[in-house]
Amino acid sequence: SARFGYDFDAYATFLERFTDALELGSYALWLHDYGSQIGLRHAIAQPSRIRALIIQNGDIYADALGPKYETIRRFWRDPSPANRAPLEQAVSEDGFRAEFVGEVDDDVARRVPPDLWKLHWPLMDTPVRRALSVGLMEKLKANLDWFPRYQAYLREQRPPAMILWGPKDEYMPEPAARAYLRDLPEAELHLLNDAGHWLLETHFEVALPLVRRFLGKLLR
Repeated sequence: SARFGYDFDAYATFLERFTDALELGSYALWLHDYGSQIGLRHAIAQPSRIRALIIQNGDIYADALGPKYETIRRFWRDPSPANRAPLEQAVSEDGFRAEFVGEVDDDVARRVPPDLWKLHWPLMDTPVRRALSVGLMEKLKANLDWFPRYQAYLREQRPPAMILWGPKDEYMPEPAARAYLRDLPEAELHLLNDAGHWLLETHFEVALPLVRRFLGKLLR
């Protein structure tokens, strides 16, 4: 839709309108990838609603960003066509496949169902949608200014939190998970050592009891 902003503020507003439409007054948020930026903006706007956070491979600490960010940083420093080209190349079926299986060992990669990119890519493969996807990578730079605000929210509000992380993630490696303990020292930290960014697709049987136990303690 031409009326939608397709930036992180717009998605956070959409999330708030969604929870309002469902008349949700209290809930846990699952923060993952871009959703960590969107969800934490929502949490800052509605702190009284947030019962708990489950944090899965979502980055809010600039000093803990992984090496794969260098391609995006290069574009931030110099937004030339040459530096934009790798971002555009990543928005492809091969690029999507690499995001799902490119960083984990072969035995883990075999657990990732190929429909995650085979079905997703045809929905994305239009000039407008590819451009919007690249645009979100460009707009990640503005999120760096939000990082201190996210951290302050965690430090001041101290929501119950579980950090559930796949360390084989070159955008968000293990230090990005441990960084949350600076502001949430009482958070649970679970590192699923051979998991990557998409741990629910490969380690669901491990993650599910952890999530049930964590949320069960809050809902008693």
